Amino acid sequence: MYAEIPLWAAVLFVAAGLAVLAWSADRFVAGSAALAKCFGVAPFVIGMVVIGFGTSAPELIVSVFSGASGHSGLSLGNAYGSCIFNIAFILGVAALIKPVAVKKSVVRIGVPLLVAITAFSRFLVSGDCLSRKGAAALLAVFAVAMPLYCFADSRAGGGGDGEKGDGEEIEPMSAAVAAMWAVVGLAAMIGSSHLLVWGAVDIAKALGVSELVIGLTVVAMGTSLPELASAVAASRRGESELVLGNVIGSNIFNMLAVVGIAGVISPMEKFSPYVVVRDMPFLFAFSLSIAVFGFNFRDRNSPGRISRFEGGVWLVSFFAYMALLFAQEVF
Repeated sequence: MYAEIPLWAAVLFVAAGLAVLAWSADRFVAGSAALAKCFGVAPFVIGMVVIGFGTSAPELIVSVFSGASGHSGLSLGNAYGSCIFNIAFILGVAALIKPVAVKKSVVRIGVPLLVAITAFSRFLVSGDCLSRKGAAALLAVFAVAMPLYCFADSRAGGGGDGEKGDGEEIEPMSAAVAAMWAVVGLAAMIGSSHLLVWGAVDIAKALGVSELVIGLTVVAMGTSLPELASAVAASRRGESELVLGNVIGSNIFNMLAVVGIAGVISPMEKFSPYVVVRDMPFLFAFSLSIAVFGFNFRDRNSPGRISRFEGGVWLVSFFAYMALLFAQEVF
């Protein structure tokens, strides 16, 4: 689909694509959240759905374009790499800035759901392919699991303290201006995603590495910039619920909706077996570690806390994973 270009042009395409993608995602989320507020949508829904899923829009568009153009390794690498980066790096950095408070519903509802979705995803891609039926199954689970999680989390007290922070995140603007920024942001994300995928594919060819490596590293980290920015800002303000909610919501969206939509559009075949034997087990372990680190072993009925030390463990584990990735795929 994409014509071959010189390496310098491919690097330029990736850099420009990431820069515009970060800006356009911010405009899209701001416009969408403000538009939702203008129509009286509840703050909890804005925070969990509009902002949480909106920050995953770059992953969605990049993975859809990658899958549609026959680059399934780049598509899966982007989705699963973003999930790993969200937990091990973004939550790790957030915990280093300020210890992250973990409410009981995250340990009892959010993390078990995340672990179950990870296991289900691994089952569907275990044959080094993802059929259109398998992708549709991911979307079906998303359609059922996400409303149930929002309901269960709100019943457990999830909408309480976080609503104030969510409201403060919404940039004031009229409905017309909000709609304009939502459309402009979406259009810019689509255009920049084309540049990013084009450049990433040619960089992989020029360096002789797999598209999976580029997807798990450059593209995954780049498309996770909105989550990183929002998590750092929320952590500095002490809004732990926003940090965890953003990461858990984003990972559920990535594994179910992003991979599901990309697979329905174009079934994924013959991607690297390392997705199953390396990347998915790491993602499973990182997901489970949220509950292990966040559980209050002294008083199981009280909220837990992820310490700076545990944030450091995540970061060390992330760099160990990256070292293994390059050792297996590059050297």
